[in-house]
Amino acid sequence: AQAEAMLSAVHFQVVILDLGLPDEDGMSLLQRWRADGMALPVLVLTARDAVEDRVAGLRAGADDYLLKPFDLDELVARLHALLRRAAGRSVDVIEQGALRLDPDRGEVSLNGHPVVLSRREMALLAALLHARGRILSVDQLKDSLYGFSEEIESNALNVHIHHLRRKLGAELIETVRGVGYRFNMASA
Repeated sequence: AQAEAMLSAVHFQVVILDLGLPDEDGMSLLQRWRADGMALPVLVLTARDAVEDRVAGLRAGADDYLLKPFDLDELVARLHALLRRAAGRSVDVIEQGALRLDPDRGEVSLNGHPVVLSRREMALLAALLHARGRILSVDQLKDSLYGFSEEIESNALNVHIHHLRRKLGAELIETVRGVGYRFNMASA
């Protein structure tokens, strides 16, 4: 559950998935991600060393498979290889009603008219659109914009939300008091 929340809120380039998750089978989670259209490269880590398990992992959507115990240098090399291969893939255009976001080109349009957004506004909009109407907490949105280690001003997220509402229309981003924000799918 925590992994899915992070994937919907934070922009990652690659996922390292341990099949031995405490609350769910990692293989089922991977299959659900792929069925939902998640295109991020996934490196599976596991102690399951049977050929059948490796084949099942790759068929479920893993891009690579690494057995435990592993050497850290090998993990890093495999991650670099995944990132090189993923660099050639394009990110899907996100369309919701009259709103269109093309992450590859860094373009947003509303009713066919271009909308100029800052890099942070674009990342915030992408996080909200990827959540598909689910509520994202303030912390999740801050993490998607700034990462885990970057210091930010307490009102920075509010400023970006305000700018997005001004540029796209106040009704598209809904405040859920005491919880966070969500993209209003019905208003798009």
